[in-house]
Amino acid sequence: IHHTAQNSCEQTLRTFTLPRTQVSSHYVICKDGTVHHMLNDLLRAHHAGVSRWGGATDINSSSIGIEIDNNGFETFTEEQINSLLSLLGRLKRAYNISVSNFIGHADIAPGRKVDPNRNFPWQRLAEQGYGHWYDTLNVEVPVDFNAMHALRIIGYDIKNDSNAVQSFKLHFVQQDSSKLITDTDKKILTDLLRKYQ
Repeated sequence: IHHTAQNSCEQTLRTFTLPRTQVSSHYVICKDGTVHHMLNDLLRAHHAGVSRWGGATDINSSSIGIEIDNNGFETFTEEQINSLLSLLGRLKRAYNISVSNFIGHADIAPGRKVDPNRNFPWQRLAEQGYGHWYDTLNVEVPVDFNAMHALRIIGYDIKNDSNAVQSFKLHFVQQDSSKLITDTDKKILTDLLRKYQ
């Protein structure tokens, strides 16, 4: 899942249809909730770039890209999120997509991408079965807990520690823009680790 980082849906649609840009996505969701199906789901789109999730490094060939019209700072509209949830439901049923594989561009490209932005409702998606969320109420962090090991198991590329932490926080701790692991983060990671294993 991406945000377009452009100023209108029309601009994004133009960008994705120009051969010289060499970028594409399977779907574009406009602010009014209109969904444009740009490319057959089974064809390779050029939306992920240099990326990694778990052991997969050619994400373009093994994923469906969804771009949401958003300049990178604004809140996503209710119409967009409703259309996204409907689309995700259809894709999950059609392709038996694992809950663990509903992810954002920042998740697969730490340090290179920051989309979708901090306003994206990841918890709401997880509550509908599209991705995981956490509950730290009764979580005890093991004495030998290793945050980088946990991030790697979840799927993050930990080649650069601070970038991996930043991408994790963009998804799960959106109000915290630091690149440091806190005690709360350790609790979140401990809970998530059980869900991703």
